[in-house]
Amino acid sequence: MMSWRSWPVRCIFGVLILAHLAANAAVSEKSEQAENVVGGCTHEGGERVLLAIGVEDQLRREVEDRDVQIRRLEARLRSLEDVEKKVTELEAKFNSHRADTQTLNTTVKGIEQVLKRQESQDLAMQDTVQGIVSSLENPMDTGEMAFMFNCIMNMLMMTIPGLALFYGGLVRMQNVLSTVMQSFSICCLITVLWVTVGYSLSFAEGSPVFGGSSRFWLVGMDMTHGHPLKPEVPEPVFVLFNLMFAIITPALISGAFADRMKFGPMLLFIALWHVLVYCPLAHASWHPEGFLHDHGVLDFAGGNVIHVAAGISGLVASIMVGKRIGFGLETFHAHNMLLSVLGASLLWVGWLGFNGGSFPAGKMHLGALAMLNTQIAGATASLSWMVTEWIIRKRPSVLGIISGSIAGLVTITPGAGFVDLTGAFVSGFLAGPFCYFSAQMKHRFGYDDALDAFGIHAPGGVLGGILTGLLATGDASNGVKGVFYGGGWKILGLQIYGIVVSILWSCVMTYLLLKAIEMLIGLRVNMEEENGLDMLCHGESIMPFPSNMSGLHYSDDEKLTGSALPAGDRNSRRASSNNAFGGLGGTMGGRVSLEMARQRNISGAYTHASDEEEGHAAPSHSQAGSHREPHRSPLAAAAGGSSGLAPRVEHRVSAHTNVVLSAAYGAERHPATHTVGLA
Repeated sequence: MMSWRSWPVRCIFGVLILAHLAANAAVSEKSEQAENVVGGCTHEGGERVLLAIGVEDQLRREVEDRDVQIRRLEARLRSLEDVEKKVTELEAKFNSHRADTQTLNTTVKGIEQVLKRQESQDLAMQDTVQGIVSSLENPMDTGEMAFMFNCIMNMLMMTIPGLALFYGGLVRMQNVLSTVMQSFSICCLITVLWVTVGYSLSFAEGSPVFGGSSRFWLVGMDMTHGHPLKPEVPEPVFVLFNLMFAIITPALISGAFADRMKFGPMLLFIALWHVLVYCPLAHASWHPEGFLHDHGVLDFAGGNVIHVAAGISGLVASIMVGKRIGFGLETFHAHNMLLSVLGASLLWVGWLGFNGGSFPAGKMHLGALAMLNTQIAGATASLSWMVTEWIIRKRPSVLGIISGSIAGLVTITPGAGFVDLTGAFVSGFLAGPFCYFSAQMKHRFGYDDALDAFGIHAPGGVLGGILTGLLATGDASNGVKGVFYGGGWKILGLQIYGIVVSILWSCVMTYLLLKAIEMLIGLRVNMEEENGLDMLCHGESIMPFPSNMSGLHYSDDEKLTGSALPAGDRNSRRASSNNAFGGLGGTMGGRVSLEMARQRNISGAYTHASDEEEGHAAPSHSQAGSHREPHRSPLAAAAGGSSGLAPRVEHRVSAHTNVVLSAAYGAERHPATHTVGLA
């Protein structure tokens, strides 16, 4: 098949053929005419013959010229055919080149895809290399992360519900909710303060005392890299772990002023104390640029930062807030020891994570050692406290053994990862009797440390810090050895230096904060209303009420109002509100003995242990004043009870103080008589 380009050539060739045929036809025709002419010449004459010959020659030349032209055209045609062949060849080559180009384009595209894949692989390789470098700089350990998560959950249980139950079981029944509320609200308040400013002031780079502002509201926190103090876990885990320390520290202080401090001032004091006492001590003790850390003071998990600071602050607070009514004159019995046992048990469990999770970077094995030492010290101190109490008071108590466990856990905290098993045993063995006698000092010196926040935590923290300076083995303390392991006396001097700094800073700042709050809004509830902080501060109570007293409530002026109450002045209303607890006797179908009232602490009036139990001679009625006749409680009568009559006996406690003792439920306070309440 010829290409379309050959058709014009063929057309020209056809035209030439037709012209040639036409010329031949004309020559033939003229030849015939010549023949005719020649034939006629024979007839007409010889002149025509000559003319015909001339014409024939002329025609022959024309034919020859036409033949030459035709041959030229044929040659040109052949050259055109050659050109056509070349064009065809070029077309074939072009098509071949085009196919090659398409193949080349496909190849190029494939190469581009390969290059893109290679680029992606290079980027992935770069990310991998960066990840390897980053992991080398900040190695993440999933096992350690899981361990830290477990520690964090256990530590949160130390405050809620552990400390809340421990303190709640030790106070009187009408103050249980206010005590539990303090622990719970402190947990919430410190959480907000910690993420806002506390973490940055404690663990961001700054000065030797305070951290900087680079982590306010946790701005700039790295979600994939760890803090320099704990590079194996993401920084959020480090933030959360140290938050648990910040929560329980001020919550411990609340045990010192239990039963008598206003709720609002308490929250204000705790917030300021966290920022101005806890954060600088934490930064100074644990951050590499902190001045205590820089000097070489050893504090594994918070002996100075937590226990010494909280204990000393609790002592100052108990003195500034003042004593509870009846302190030194009566025995304040725990309303539910079982709650305290449960709380102490949760504290013990959480303490394993408290000390175990405080191991330095890259030394997780010290966390295991710290947990073992914690268990040994807690158990040993429980036994040593129990034996001490057994020897002195002739019988061990449940409160004593759980207090001993707390004392041992406190004492081992500063050296949990710095001492060996022998050091843990010695710490627990000494902590029991040492903290036992420290807790008794409040009776000798007259300060009202209600729940022994100072009596256990401050002496235990001080003892633990000193024992760390004596018993540190050097394996966990960066080669620093205690005195008994050949480390010299310098380390002991540094430990005492850290303890003194913590005591002075906590004491001064706590005094200034409480003094300022006292001048602004006051610290303490009215002394006459201490026996019902649950109702006074929160408007609720765990104490049962008669069904027809459900309408009673506190108004804004702190008066108890209700249809069952008689009209009268503020004192008579307050006296009647106190009988809201005493009036229960009418619904119980009879009088309750003095001992049962003292143990259950429900009546709301002072129920003193017998004079024989306290080792004093019983005062005579003549010393106490005139004997009042039994009378019927209005609330008991309103409740429909038959035991509204309740005998009252007054005892002269001192030359200046009259204390009214109620022998049964339903006893109504006289408006003019100062009554010490215990429930």
